[in-house]
Amino acid sequence: MRLFVWPALLLALCASVQAAPRHGLSAFGDLKYPAGFKHFDYVNPNAPKGGRMVTVGTSGLRSFDSLNPFILKGDAADGLEMTFDSLMVRAFDEPDAVYGLVAEWADVAGDGKSVTFGLRKEARFADGSPITARDVCHTFALFKAKAHPSYRIALRDVEKCEVTEPLKVRYVFRGENVRDLPRVVATLPVLPRKFFQTHPFDKSGLTPIPGSGPYRIKRFKQGSFITYERRQDYWAKDLPVNRGRWNFDEIKFLYFRDSTAELEALKAGELDLREEFVSRNWATAYDIPAVREGRLIKGVLPDERPSGAQGFFLNLRRKKFANPKTRAALNHAFDFEWTNAKLFYGLYRRTESVFENSPLKATGRPSPAELKLMEPLRDKLPAEAFGPAIRPPKSDGSGQDRRLLRTAHRLLMEAGWKREGKWLVNDKGERFTIEFLITSPAFERIIIPYVRNLKLLGIDASIRLVESAQFQRRLKSFDFDVVAQRFVFSLTPGVELRAHFGSAAAMMAGSYNIAGIANAGVDALIEKVVAAKTRTSLITAAKALDRSLRALHFWVPHWFKASHTIAWWDRFSRPKVKPKYARGVLDTWWLDAEKAARARKTK
Repeated sequence: MRLFVWPALLLALCASVQAAPRHGLSAFGDLKYPAGFKHFDYVNPNAPKGGRMVTVGTSGLRSFDSLNPFILKGDAADGLEMTFDSLMVRAFDEPDAVYGLVAEWADVAGDGKSVTFGLRKEARFADGSPITARDVCHTFALFKAKAHPSYRIALRDVEKCEVTEPLKVRYVFRGENVRDLPRVVATLPVLPRKFFQTHPFDKSGLTPIPGSGPYRIKRFKQGSFITYERRQDYWAKDLPVNRGRWNFDEIKFLYFRDSTAELEALKAGELDLREEFVSRNWATAYDIPAVREGRLIKGVLPDERPSGAQGFFLNLRRKKFANPKTRAALNHAFDFEWTNAKLFYGLYRRTESVFENSPLKATGRPSPAELKLMEPLRDKLPAEAFGPAIRPPKSDGSGQDRRLLRTAHRLLMEAGWKREGKWLVNDKGERFTIEFLITSPAFERIIIPYVRNLKLLGIDASIRLVESAQFQRRLKSFDFDVVAQRFVFSLTPGVELRAHFGSAAAMMAGSYNIAGIANAGVDALIEKVVAAKTRTSLITAAKALDRSLRALHFWVPHWFKASHTIAWWDRFSRPKVKPKYARGVLDTWWLDAEKAARARKTK
């Protein structure tokens, strides 16, 4: 399951001090594409327009009840980001660069405490009304006061938005850690001020918010499907950041009760494309005539993004998980090697870091540069952070490694648990129970062997399968023991780290600090990452943060693969170059008329 958040905001990449107005921004000032560039390198600028793509979303939701993706209430439909434009947009072949969309240029003040954007006079909402500076500042005010907690945390140090001219806005920042803030405000969606004069922003519902993006909502059925149509009158279709992109006339997202139903819909031709997340399916379920004949393609697309943090997140707000030795014991009971061999067909590697598969991952002992950041925080950070970076234990692959289970038992005893008959109890005689909250039955086969090991240790573990809406309610209110989650951070992480690991977010309903981490040392290291002025200093701070988080034992790490396993019917074409840091399917692929004609003949 993945929580929806505006994709560019999660990256939180911004400009450093700029000498003059520029067509783009990056974290440390470097840009791949010069002023006047024609298009991104990972698109086909001459891609034909037309056709449709029917697929499923990547949010993990099995239903939706809202068309407002910016607030805590409701479960928003997939694809809504395609209906909104922002001042600038990401280039997905650079670590941290954005280029002008609604804004033609950006000018960061010499002291970094403000940024001014010049809006394009041709920018229009879908109803034809112009996008003005007032719309930009009104959107900021709504997000600052009423949006999802992740936005409010990211905008904490953005003091104000000023309309300096009808097509010019100036954002003012406070504090010293302002590196990310120009990038954060540049990638906020721009919403029409007039719409919210009659529609409350913080109300979840099924009234579409008018946007200015390449698509508009065509039709939908709550919890069943949503269809977007390409706007023929899209004002920005010929801008360099959009040339060769957004080629489908329609993009439709279907919703299914589970992944098995999705797979069967793909085989039946109801879906055009689907990313497979179940390794057993990828290894065994595609041995069908359509695949053997090449009509349904199994493709592996490289994914050069950091693979992120995936694992069983422990709810540290609950007293039973308060002792880090208890949490470390739970890690020793999960046999990844057996799981990978028996259930995943050896397709995965073990996740170790919150910045897995990236240069931000901590390894070995802290470097002198890392220690320089960590030593002043020694009394706040766990002692293990100053030793070798914590790695998950490696088992013998038997499924019940006695050595690891003995270590887990010892850690539990040291944490104060004691055995009474079959179960562990605390000093009050309360049984140690753990409930794994899941929304997909596909996870049961992974958790059941883990539960078996936990019971051997005397932990009364169980699995609770709930429907998607209930899962979201319990997740947002932190009403769980353990949930499986995944977060992916950019190569230049910044203020979004506060939302995922900062103390201020730990008790904020709906925040992305799922585990409830509240550690002053971690907070300080997050600010070191946010304040980094060079890539070298950023990498050093990120490694120090990574090893400190891992020493808290807040999770049982899962697995990763640096690729997308996708199956699609052979009626599409794609650019020769894939964007390094994105899947790129919906915005760079196109319907190939010749392939589609062949497909119709072979049906």
